[in-house]
Amino acid sequence: MTFASLRTLGIRCAVAAIMASQMTAARCEDSTITIDNFTFTPAELTVKVGTTVTWKNQDDIPHTVVSAGKFKSKALDTDDSYSFTFTTAGDYKYFCSLHPHMTGMIKVE
Repeated sequence: MTFASLRTLGIRCAVAAIMASQMTAARCEDSTITIDNFTFTPAELTVKVGTTVTWKNQDDIPHTVVSAGKFKSKALDTDDSYSFTFTTAGDYKYFCSLHPHMTGMIKVE
């Protein structure tokens, strides 16, 4: 290999490393809330703007995830999930429309 081809390979490797670190950082912005036994866990979550939160139903009956005027999932059967990306700071109260006593809160900073 020539010096020029080694240099090009080195630059490509550096770019790949930078891109990989950015992809890892982006994944850190994702959060999961579990639905089980008529409960959202965690019940309150604080995230940064741009975070995608995924609710995963591990209960044996359907549930929904609804924040009035913000987002609304379909009925989630066992092992179904619903994701929402928070693009605006604020407090997002949500509940299950099938079981309104089930509530949670996402705080977006």
